[in-house]
Amino acid sequence: MAGGGFGAASGGGDFEAKITPLVIMSCIMAASGGLMFGYDVGISGGVTSMPPFLKQFFPVVYKKTQETGLESNYCKYDNQGLQLFTSSLYLAALIATFFASYTTRVLGRKLTMFIAGVFFVVGTVFNAAAVNLAMLIIGRILLGCGVGFANQAVPLFLSEIAPTRIRGALNILFQLNITIGILFANLINYGTAKIEGGYGWRVSLGLAGIPAGLLTVGSLIVVDTPNSLIERGKLEEGKAVLKRIRGVDNVDPEFLEIVEASRVAQEVKHPFRNLLKRRNRPQLVIAIWMQIFQQFTGINAIMFYAPVLFQTLGFKSDASLYSAVITGAVNVLSTVVSIYFVDRAGRRVLLLEAGVQMFLSQMVVAIIMGLKVKDHSNNLGHGLAIIVVVMVCSFVSSFAWSWGPLGWLIPSETFPLEARSAGQSVAVCTNMLFTFIIAQAFLSMLCNMKFAIFLFFTFWVFVMTIFVVVLIPETKGVPIEEMTERVWKQHWFWKRFMDDFEDDPKGKLHA
Repeated sequence: MAGGGFGAASGGGDFEAKITPLVIMSCIMAASGGLMFGYDVGISGGVTSMPPFLKQFFPVVYKKTQETGLESNYCKYDNQGLQLFTSSLYLAALIATFFASYTTRVLGRKLTMFIAGVFFVVGTVFNAAAVNLAMLIIGRILLGCGVGFANQAVPLFLSEIAPTRIRGALNILFQLNITIGILFANLINYGTAKIEGGYGWRVSLGLAGIPAGLLTVGSLIVVDTPNSLIERGKLEEGKAVLKRIRGVDNVDPEFLEIVEASRVAQEVKHPFRNLLKRRNRPQLVIAIWMQIFQQFTGINAIMFYAPVLFQTLGFKSDASLYSAVITGAVNVLSTVVSIYFVDRAGRRVLLLEAGVQMFLSQMVVAIIMGLKVKDHSNNLGHGLAIIVVVMVCSFVSSFAWSWGPLGWLIPSETFPLEARSAGQSVAVCTNMLFTFIIAQAFLSMLCNMKFAIFLFFTFWVFVMTIFVVVLIPETKGVPIEEMTERVWKQHWFWKRFMDDFEDDPKGKLHA
């Protein structure tokens, strides 16, 4: 039997489980939702720097890029419509998240992933066949709905179906797939930009059909998670599935624990109101601020617009897609680094080291751009251009082993069970909102602030590093159930929020 070799005796708190082919298959399938998201992020930056695409949909921008001396270097691409093309996706995702939170609970993880897949497929068709701006934006909005549903269901699905001992690694699998999606998108743009006849952008947008199809077909094949089946009252079915995915017959301990957890979760009538209780305050504050900070590192600005950014610096169109491929590859490799170190070095070490590295990288870029890239001339020599690319890579890599995966991991491992789904919703929502704001504003900010935009992000990196030092506790190696006792009650600041377990008047007197 495949996977039998992995069988492990149940250790303290770890239930009997083999790593079955079904689990591996399900996780690869589910994580293709991440591929889709990454592909959408990566593809839009490259497509918006292709002349035929601009010529058809954004003639104003096209004219600016063609005529030299007419427009400032920093302002070529400053156009609200062009920014809306990119960012409408995040706005749609933001709204879809709330519906997804409901379907994830009521219809199950599996069906929610199927809905996401359908949105992806239809959105892709609209985009590839677009003949006017409206079709393009509708396509992006549908893709956004897919992202909202996928980002809600997939991380939960992965956490629930994975055996405890490889849960962390399988969860970062989602983030890893996002980076692989971005890299593929960059490679494909590099190829399609060369197509004669000016329909390359259709190929770029249309190839999103591959990960979309994977997710849709895959979601029909996989089983729903036992947690989800039990939560919806299908106890027998849940137990049968648990036996299949764990590859053992004795699943009673885990089964009973899931039943108990779902009973507790069902007693919470208003998940979002429960989230506001004082004892959930530290987790909520950290979850929200980590999402905001993740966007204010400036990462998405750099990733979305890497091709455009490099063109502003005076690389030719081809070279700029090339540089974007390099940054994409760095992103993937560094995410693998985080999978290795996150449980060894710990979360705080990664966040603090990366803070210093991101601060220095952006500082250097700001200085070079400030001295060398003027409104109407860019005398970036070959050497300096290379330094800029190296610094951008240094920035991307430090982000990819810190704020990238940890921005998702820390919120998902700190919330107590009854607040977890609502907490995930708030995190996804905050993230999409700020991604939207940055995507919509970045090109205008680049135009108005010039090189100072990097100083703006540098300032935020400084702020978030202080935040980590003061307010983020180390959570590596702490079982989720013991967070309150071992992490929050020990923390110099957060412990004051833990002394009033609402039903305990004595706690208030002691305080």
